[in-house]
Amino acid sequence: MAKVRKIFACTECGGTQARWAGKCPDCGTWDTLEEQKFDASAAADPHKGTIEGWQNFVGAGAPRASPIDEVAPDPLAAARLSTGIGEFDRVLGGGDDGQGLVPGSAVLIGGEPGIGKSTLLMQAAAGWASVVDPKKGPDWSRRVLYMTSEESAEQVQQRAARLGVSGEPNLYVLADTNLARIVEQVRTLRPAVLIVDSIQMVYKADLDASPGSISQLRRCAAELVYLAKASGTAVILVGHVTKEGSLAGPRVLEHLVDAVLYFEGDRFHSGRIVRAVKNRYGTTLELGIFEMGGRGLVPVADGGGASFDENPPGPGSVVCPVMHGSRCVLVEIQALTATGFLGAAKRKSSGLDTSRLAMLIAVLEQHAGLRLADRDIFASAVGGVRVVEPASDLALLLAVAGAHYKRAVEPRTVVIGEVGLGGEVRPVSQLEQRLREAARLGAKRALVPQMRGKFTIDGLDVVAVKNVDRGIELLH
Repeated sequence: MAKVRKIFACTECGGTQARWAGKCPDCGTWDTLEEQKFDASAAADPHKGTIEGWQNFVGAGAPRASPIDEVAPDPLAAARLSTGIGEFDRVLGGGDDGQGLVPGSAVLIGGEPGIGKSTLLMQAAAGWASVVDPKKGPDWSRRVLYMTSEESAEQVQQRAARLGVSGEPNLYVLADTNLARIVEQVRTLRPAVLIVDSIQMVYKADLDASPGSISQLRRCAAELVYLAKASGTAVILVGHVTKEGSLAGPRVLEHLVDAVLYFEGDRFHSGRIVRAVKNRYGTTLELGIFEMGGRGLVPVADGGGASFDENPPGPGSVVCPVMHGSRCVLVEIQALTATGFLGAAKRKSSGLDTSRLAMLIAVLEQHAGLRLADRDIFASAVGGVRVVEPASDLALLLAVAGAHYKRAVEPRTVVIGEVGLGGEVRPVSQLEQRLREAARLGAKRALVPQMRGKFTIDGLDVVAVKNVDRGIELLH
């Protein structure tokens, strides 16, 4: 039996050391060396060695440097692959040429177990496989290879049947964990999209490390990214997340890929959000909103924002138009004040910036005369959307003040504005776009900062608010 050795690998840079140390000698970070075990008998794997068949993907000759004005645009970047799921295509990015996945790109998707990553990717895979390639005629559709390393092919087929996509002939399934065999299938099928679910279980046999270790993750991900660039096959990697919510493995995985998407939500609620934190082919401000149903994930129309008809405003409830990329979403911000203890008052928030909440409470005490030092204050953004932009300051401030005074804004009112430390309300970006979207969704009144330019929006009464005192006066 081969001897099992121990090494210590850095979770930040992936470097390995023979002994543990408090500080990584390679990158200089503290408390990042973790013990790893590997079996030398991995060298006996019949599929070990470098991946073969690269010559079928890579053209002859090494690349040469050329003047930047002579670089031709990549035609693959414009020919995006649409899934037919508008919310997912929006997050993947796009422009005037359409939205969707760029051929030859590498995308990393992370999320908690059971949140719905495999469900979304199965629906997306069926969408990619059903699209007819215009270059090859109506009888040829794009092939998609769904590689599962944690489930059997039968389990994947059952999920596809539940989602109603099991009859797609161009959707292929492979249950394997060996990187060499996966690449051989890609070379044989030449799929347009390769989905690896998940990268943590894939291993390269010539590495003396167990699957899921840092060295295996880094090397396998690098090989798959190179495969995407060389072959034009778009590669989607599914990654696990740690208990802190970050993607498991070294941060080098996020640097290797072209886009990093986070799948967020509560498994006990139906709402799901796909958010881009890195995207070389689009903006990182976009997000897609879904609802989990019996037939999979369903895109939510109009972003699933607040409804003026279903939830009439009450004390401590204010609606704010929040921008996420090119989309405006109406988010209901709620606040609650309760009796606390002086010196130990609680300040809790969900979906909001806690430090921003503390600053607004200080502004209320200093410039509006509210006594909140002995009050517990809780604030929340309803719907699972995280609100961090300063344009929501005035809405959060009026929600806290309304909860304290037991007063509310008028029905069908939206509130927009950034609050300064002096109590003044400052202008925000894209104000006209926010107001037009709010009016389209049923708003009749808007409290906004004072502005130099004037514009009118049909059916919307725009009220300028100079400072927080004026905003509190408009509560009734």
